[in-house]
Amino acid sequence: MTLAKSTLPDILETPEWRVEGRDKVTGAARYAADITRPGMLHAAFVGSPFPHARVASVDVEAARKMPGVRAVLTGADVRPARFGRRLQDWPVLAWDRVRFIGDRVAAVAADTVEAAERAAAAIAVEYEELPAVFDPEAALAPDAPVLHPDAAEYTYLGGTRPPRSHANMQGHVVHEHGDVTAGFEAAAAVFEHEFVVPRVHQAYIEPRASLVWIEGDTVHVVTTNKAPFALRDQMAVTIGVPAAKIVVDTPHVGGDFGGKGLSLDEFALYFLARATGRPVRSVLRYADELQLSNTRHAARIRLRTAVDPNGRITAHQGRVVFDGGAYAAGKPVAGLLPGGPTLTLAGYRVPAARVEAVAVYTNTLPAGHARAPSQPQHTFAAESHLDLIAHAMQIDPVELRVRNAIRAGETDVEGNVWHDSQAQRVIATLLAASQWGGTVGLDHGRGVAFSARHVGRGKTSLTLTLAADGSLEVLTGVADQGGGAHTMIQRVVARELGVDVARVHVRRGDTGHANVDPGVGGSRVTPVAGNAAVDAARKLKARLGELVLTLDDAARTAAPLAVTGEGEQNEHVFGTYAYSVEVSVDRATGCFRVVDAVLVADVGTVINPVAVRGQLEGGFVFGLGQAVMEELRLDDGRVTTTNLGDYKIPTIADAPSLRLVLITDAPGPGPFGAKSAGELANPAVGAAIANAIDAAVGARVMSLPITAEKVRAELAKREGYAPTSPDGTADSTAGRR
Repeated sequence: MTLAKSTLPDILETPEWRVEGRDKVTGAARYAADITRPGMLHAAFVGSPFPHARVASVDVEAARKMPGVRAVLTGADVRPARFGRRLQDWPVLAWDRVRFIGDRVAAVAADTVEAAERAAAAIAVEYEELPAVFDPEAALAPDAPVLHPDAAEYTYLGGTRPPRSHANMQGHVVHEHGDVTAGFEAAAAVFEHEFVVPRVHQAYIEPRASLVWIEGDTVHVVTTNKAPFALRDQMAVTIGVPAAKIVVDTPHVGGDFGGKGLSLDEFALYFLARATGRPVRSVLRYADELQLSNTRHAARIRLRTAVDPNGRITAHQGRVVFDGGAYAAGKPVAGLLPGGPTLTLAGYRVPAARVEAVAVYTNTLPAGHARAPSQPQHTFAAESHLDLIAHAMQIDPVELRVRNAIRAGETDVEGNVWHDSQAQRVIATLLAASQWGGTVGLDHGRGVAFSARHVGRGKTSLTLTLAADGSLEVLTGVADQGGGAHTMIQRVVARELGVDVARVHVRRGDTGHANVDPGVGGSRVTPVAGNAAVDAARKLKARLGELVLTLDDAARTAAPLAVTGEGEQNEHVFGTYAYSVEVSVDRATGCFRVVDAVLVADVGTVINPVAVRGQLEGGFVFGLGQAVMEELRLDDGRVTTTNLGDYKIPTIADAPSLRLVLITDAPGPGPFGAKSAGELANPAVGAAIANAIDAAVGARVMSLPITAEKVRAELAKREGYAPTSPDGTADSTAGRR
């Protein structure tokens, strides 16, 4: 039998109450740093002061004799343990050489944080400096020092490591489709530009924290890692303990933005816990985060595009060099590159293309994933490149995009055929919403940027149980890093069963109790876990039909009644989106201000209406920070922006007016036709601002972040004067917004 049609209002049209909201606003929510164990010790680490050196000796005797110290470990004590999400190339503690400033060579467990840090400071390490390389192109030179001569020893999870043509390559891929040579030969014009984007940090509020203890033969891990099952499997390989004997628990996560898929401390904490027989905890400071954790990749991107007389793309070439830093451990994808490494013209028809992407070892802090991996880099380059083509061809920038935006049945830059596309509709909607083509004030300009982001893929399962009191419990292994995953699952189950959301309770389980889940990432939670929730609700309805019972009758007579829902999403589906941004520019100083922004996003059916606005508005501000202020600066391998006073992130005062226009009636592969929204908003902000500044005053900035200094320098080149300070001397001190 089927359930009677619900008389409740459509849940999806009702703003949601977050499942975890009350605990968070009352302070009851527990994060990893809040969790303690009896007898818990505290960890501290010793990091290298050199970017590249041999570890000649490590003297720990003084540290071991200090009050409160329970264990001191060096690389020799953990060798050959390395960790990584795909390639395990990062030593838990370095035993032969260090490869970046901060690379750890020793770890201490003590009764207090202060005692651990005093002991760490007492450890004497002798180094023999080696030649360091900081530039990826220099690292690819034939005579460059090889940074990983022991690469043959590394474990590669899930197959065989792809071949490389240079020892300093982490990953290398070349995509080619169509007749590229013919496309360039037949072109009316060919354009080539180069763009540079820096490292940026994800800047989540909660630094990493972890706690490890051993009970019997089981290792327990509390972590901020958003993919607990993946961490469990990685730890099993690193520490030599079967995965079934490792239980990983991810409590509330205080932000992620793509950065918390890699763990740094949990592996060393295991060895400390084993040595002491006691729980050991580590809580990083923000200075540690900015100098150790995996950042977004810096990149140099060269694009070359051929067009016909009407500006339509006939062929495209790209070369992308990512600075991968000292280790590739932060990258989970098989090719050991950030996700989508060859997606240099996302959302456009490209009949012929050849794109090469390479991630390179350097003696700098390791790079990894960040919100929409590789896409902010690519979109800044691509959308700036297209604007330059439009101006040279004397074609309106929006019209150029209309002529090239992909339609159903056409091939994209990676050779994939799109079976559906909302690209033309998105651009048309943006035109109407932004009043493109209308007048703007003096030294004001509007810029556009268009792109596409794939709908997340993956596979998961969860358990739905009908209890005797009539409540419904969902047990899931999905962590919630702040995106509203558990609220989404609750609402999907409630809508499918036609019950009030208050009747559905979502419980997160650790890896010892919940079904396997791939973790939060790739904008996959709604289309994957959401489909699992739909499947579970439908299986429960089918079971009720077999029993010829209503939900309430089954609760009274057949509970507990449990079903397993499975969800999988492997379709090649994209959501498209477009920005219009208006800026005002002060020609005398180069200072600029974003005064208005419009985002049109193809999101499909909305499950969490409040959260989707929060994701898109937050994504815009996230992108704004990377566009105009964020840069993790290094000097000879040393991070110089070591706190959030030096590393600027935007505040509410920096946020301009933003209007959202959502396209919700073009269904995707997720529950009830949902697509993905979490990573749509941030990649295109930088290009839209760069294009707007160029439209306002004719200053084209080719690198991020876009600062007043760069704008003024471009104006100076165009107008033939050198910027000066009020006293007449050369001035390069204009502040960032």
